[in-house]
Amino acid sequence: MLRLETATGWWLVTHPDHAHLAGDFAAAWGNDRFRAPEPRARVLHGIRTHDDGWAARDARPSVTREGKPAAFSVELVGKYSAFEEIDLVDYLAVRDRAVRLIAEADPYAGLLISLHTENLLTQRADRSTIAPQQLPLLDEFLAAQARYQQTLRERIGADESLTEEERDPRRIQEHFRLLQACDNLSLLACVDYAAPAHLLHPLPLCDLCGGGASEVQVKALAPRHFQLTPWPFATPSLDFAFPARHVEGHRFATSGEFASAYQSAATATLSVRLSA
Repeated sequence: MLRLETATGWWLVTHPDHAHLAGDFAAAWGNDRFRAPEPRARVLHGIRTHDDGWAARDARPSVTREGKPAAFSVELVGKYSAFEEIDLVDYLAVRDRAVRLIAEADPYAGLLISLHTENLLTQRADRSTIAPQQLPLLDEFLAAQARYQQTLRERIGADESLTEEERDPRRIQEHFRLLQACDNLSLLACVDYAAPAHLLHPLPLCDLCGGGASEVQVKALAPRHFQLTPWPFATPSLDFAFPARHVEGHRFATSGEFASAYQSAATATLSVRLSA
C-alpha cells in the first residue's frame, strides 16, 4: 500500500492500483523521439500487473510501531529503507508471488517483474535496515530469482511468437527500464512528490532520431501535476485517474483499528496530470 498524509488523515492506494496507473503511463508512452514498447501487449501486461501479487496483503492493512499505516510513503522515494518495519519472510514471499503469478502464464511479462524486484532489492534497498541474521534470507531470495530468470529467458528464447529483436536481451533490458520508469512515475504521483526527480534510467529513443537513450526529469508544478523533460508522450498534456481511500486519523492504536477504518472508507478517484 502507498500512503499520503493529509491534514486529517491519509490517502491510501493499493499496490495493484498503483501498478495499474504505471500501466496506463506505459500505454501512452512513445512519440517521434521515445520508442514505444514491442511486443506491446506483453510489456504493458508486465507493467500493469507487476504488483498484483500484493492484493491479499493490502487487504489486511497494518500499522507501524508509531501507529502509522504500514505503507510506502514520500520519505521512501529514492531509497527503500523501511525494512526495520517489515516482516522480511512475509515480504519476500509476497515479492516472489508477484513475479510467479504473472510469469507462469507470460514469461516475458514475468521476467520484467523479476528484474524489477531484483533491482529494488539490490540497487535501491538499504541493507543496513535489515537485521543481520535475516540478510541470508534476502541473498537466497535473490539467488532464486536469478535462477528463475534464467528459466524464463529459456522459455522466451523458444517462443516463436516473438521476433528475434523482441527476444534480444538488450530489448528486454529496455522494457525493464520502462517498467522502472512508469513504476517510479506512479509512485511520485501517488505520494504527490514535490521535489525534483527523474525516472531512474535513461529511456530508449527512436532509431529515426539517432537511437540511444535519454533520462527523463520530473518537476512538480502543482499537487499531482508533473512536468516531464524531455517529453515521452504523443500529446502535450495527459490526465490519468486512480482509486484511493481516505482514512481519518493520523495514528492508530492497533492494526485492527486501522484495518477497520480502511475497510469502511469509501473509494474515491484521484487524478494526476502530466505536461510537457
